[in-house]
Amino acid sequence: MADRVTVIGWDGSPLTATARSALGAATLVAGAAHHLALPEVPPAAERVRLGSVSLAARRIAGHRGTAVVLADGDPGFFGVVRTLRDPEFGLEVEVVPAVSPVATAFARAGMPWDDAQVVVAHRRTLRRAVNVCRAHAKVAVLTSPGAGPAELGLLLAGVHRTFVICEELGTEREKITILTSDKAADRIWRNPNVVIVIGPAAPSGDSGWLAGRDPAAGPRGWALPTEAYGHSSTAGGPPAPGDGETELLRAAQLARLGPRVGDLVWDIGCGSGAFATDAARSGAAVIAVDRNVDACARTDFAARRFGVQLQIVRGEAPHILEDLPEPDVVRVGGGGAAVVSAVADRRPQRIVTHAATRDDAELIGRVLTEHGYQVECALLQSVELDTRAWTETERSVAFLLTGELRRREAPR
Repeated sequence: MADRVTVIGWDGSPLTATARSALGAATLVAGAAHHLALPEVPPAAERVRLGSVSLAARRIAGHRGTAVVLADGDPGFFGVVRTLRDPEFGLEVEVVPAVSPVATAFARAGMPWDDAQVVVAHRRTLRRAVNVCRAHAKVAVLTSPGAGPAELGLLLAGVHRTFVICEELGTEREKITILTSDKAADRIWRNPNVVIVIGPAAPSGDSGWLAGRDPAAGPRGWALPTEAYGHSSTAGGPPAPGDGETELLRAAQLARLGPRVGDLVWDIGCGSGAFATDAARSGAAVIAVDRNVDACARTDFAARRFGVQLQIVRGEAPHILEDLPEPDVVRVGGGGAAVVSAVADRRPQRIVTHAATRDDAELIGRVLTEHGYQVECALLQSVELDTRAWTETERSVAFLLTGELRRREAPR
């Protein structure tokens, strides 16, 4: 095992005295080609091209001497330190950090970043990174070949975002470009780069006490009270959510779907926008679909009121679903078995819907089963009471159906 392992971050600035001392004593140096070309690398040191970090870590673990690993930016922030410290290799490391590319990118843009989400986009995680960009107003994306600004722009089709693209930060070829997301696919971008993705109503001012989006912001509860979305009795106000959007049914649907950051949720038949807004408050990306122009307007009003990012699509299901990006979980609020069948063809991990009668519930259950889903059904009955007299004010009954993709078909 190496006698000493030092990980040095490099951001294009001159190396510190500590970094130069460690590098000068190294008998093995691992890094990318531009790191190994630094004049401070000892000529007699063994040089390891840092392609696979795991392979390099295995080589370092078997080295007798002093090893140095060079990495861009802060190596403890989505960097090599995590792999090197894996118990498989048994390495204890000292870290000399540099400024992370995310901090540098926001500095170049003159923007604060304690209110930003930070994601890494590889080919296998690109879709989830895009979903974070859909759901949040300020996101920094650490890109990679095949998952860069062009790919982000293509997958954000239909969603307006502003890109601040920072190419080759810290080098003589550094370049900052600001454009709309739909223009990013028309150009070739140099690696490495960081993309700051800005949506409408980006947070400003004091972000409080927590980096990123505060999950406790706004009212408490998974499903907001019906009153939060308006009353039909309010003069000139929006109509109240329908029978399929009651607070308890929405809470049960959310609990079954479990939307989370990186997910894309479809809400088919969004109605008042209550469920779509509730789901977006969890941090998931949401596409709300309805054929009714007033329903789309109400959904937009609800999203703006509670400060969440939604994509609203007006159209008739199931036909309108053909051009939507792949969902992780789906709530079908209207359309019955035909829409459920079309949704199941897209293979989301979970589907929830409701039915007013047992016959309708059985039909939907058969459709889900035929598509390879494990089906659960519960009869939900809620009774609201006036606590002043403890008398019944409203009663609702619905069959709640959940379809979960069988384990043999792994989630994407």
